[in-house]
Amino acid sequence: MAGRARTGRLSGVGVGPGDPELITVKAARLIESADVVAYHSARHGRSNARAIAEAHLRPGQIEEALVYPVTTEATDHPGGYQGAIDEFYAEAAARLAAHLDAGRDVVVLAEGDPFFYGSYMHMHKRLADRYETTVVPGVTSVSAASAALGRPLMERDEVLTILPGTLPADDLAAHLAATESAVVMKLGRTFANVREALERSGRLDDAWYVERATTAGERIAPIAGVDPDTVPYFSLAMLPSPAAAAFAGARDAALAGDRENGLAGERNADTHGTATGEGAAGADAAGESGDAAGGSGYTAGESGAGGVAVIGLGPGDPRWLTPEARDALAEADDLVGYGPYLDRVAVRAGQRKHPSDNRVEAERAAFALDLAKRGRRVAVVSAGDPGVFAMAAAVLEVAEDPAWKDVPVRIVPGITAAQAVAARAGAPLGHDFCVLSLSDRLKPWSVIEGRIVAAAAADLVIAIYNPASRSRTEQLVRARELLLEHRDPQTVVVIGRDVGGPAESMRVTTLEALDPATVDMRCLLLIGSTQTRAVAAADGTSRVWTPRTYPQP
Repeated sequence: MAGRARTGRLSGVGVGPGDPELITVKAARLIESADVVAYHSARHGRSNARAIAEAHLRPGQIEEALVYPVTTEATDHPGGYQGAIDEFYAEAAARLAAHLDAGRDVVVLAEGDPFFYGSYMHMHKRLADRYETTVVPGVTSVSAASAALGRPLMERDEVLTILPGTLPADDLAAHLAATESAVVMKLGRTFANVREALERSGRLDDAWYVERATTAGERIAPIAGVDPDTVPYFSLAMLPSPAAAAFAGARDAALAGDRENGLAGERNADTHGTATGEGAAGADAAGESGDAAGGSGYTAGESGAGGVAVIGLGPGDPRWLTPEARDALAEADDLVGYGPYLDRVAVRAGQRKHPSDNRVEAERAAFALDLAKRGRRVAVVSAGDPGVFAMAAAVLEVAEDPAWKDVPVRIVPGITAAQAVAARAGAPLGHDFCVLSLSDRLKPWSVIEGRIVAAAAADLVIAIYNPASRSRTEQLVRARELLLEHRDPQTVVVIGRDVGGPAESMRVTTLEALDPATVDMRCLLLIGSTQTRAVAAADGTSRVWTPRTYPQP
């Protein structure tokens, strides 16, 4: 009986980012020996991968151009865009299978690396289980861009995040705010979306634009100054290693200068919410600490020993995280805090999380101080500002114990819940105001009542934290009654819920119409003074503000 005919071997071969000299020796060997060379292209028929590998092609080879039927344009395929693409991949795989079944070795060229956003992977998924398969890695566009920029992607324990620009701006901003280094791929039409995400995450000024790295069309520029209309698909946004920023200043300035002089791109042409923060953010437990995810900002002593940093992450929107907090978070060895808040903090390699219940502020503080005493750099996380109904006071109180006298403690501020809600509403804190918590877990209700009456009588705007929870439903009812004894029923009231978070909502009402049953622990209230005004805006919302001047008696 005759033996079964030999089938061909499939190879997915990465040819690198553009410079033909970056093709690996193995890739060149396989390309030269292949019976069939396949490559993807748009309908114009030009293939970057083939152009890079052209010097290694030989006469007599069969070329299979796998031409996409659609890229970004509309299609009349009954299955829509995805239907058209799936059908194309199936047909392309069948064409390659016919060669393989005939005993021909097939190389599929892939720009960059075959498994890094590469089209080859779609052939691999359809054929690798039927044929002998080899995948040859290639230099990625990310590595090429880093080299062209002259900046490391990451060092030591830094985290690098690779993101597609097709993600929604909110998702991109959250990822960018939570990592040290990042690369955003697939620009082109997504550029405006990516730029918005960089701005919202507070990373725009650190970001670089790299186009067609290692090719004659290479262009490098600070991303803030790039014209969206000039951005092709083969470009990326890069946030290089923060740790490398110190030595990179001169080169960055030179690149920025080149851009201003119209020379960028010629450089290598020879090679080609929590709720609303502190207590308003669901921190309704013993102590009402509103520490709702944060970073570190550890302070070490002269000897280089450990330290504790209590960090404010702001009310929830990643744009409100300060650069100081972000940097300090990256430096910490240990992250300590209420479990759900710690879940919001991205952990780099080597960092350890220590979640705890929200009712153990003192124990949490002691644990953090003990870690620091043993030489660890510890971040105690808080939402909003750590000094407002949050963990800063708890840590400093415990740190008075002589056992911790040599442990440095640093407080890193954050945007408060009151500031966030006020900004969303307009400027209700434009004049004198006070901040009160309605939680009676750590102070008697009689004290709270006295302060409400005093603030109301003094005609202060009042920011109310921890207004209600499942177990505390009567405090806001009583507070409203006390306020109505001193304030007009039409006094403006602002209710912000989850400001800076995914479930954000804002309501403007009056003291008379305020329904305590609609308020929960994720809310913060602003009670206006006699001067606070609510004016209808053009978009149908109310603009609330308190004048800076006060009537003379």
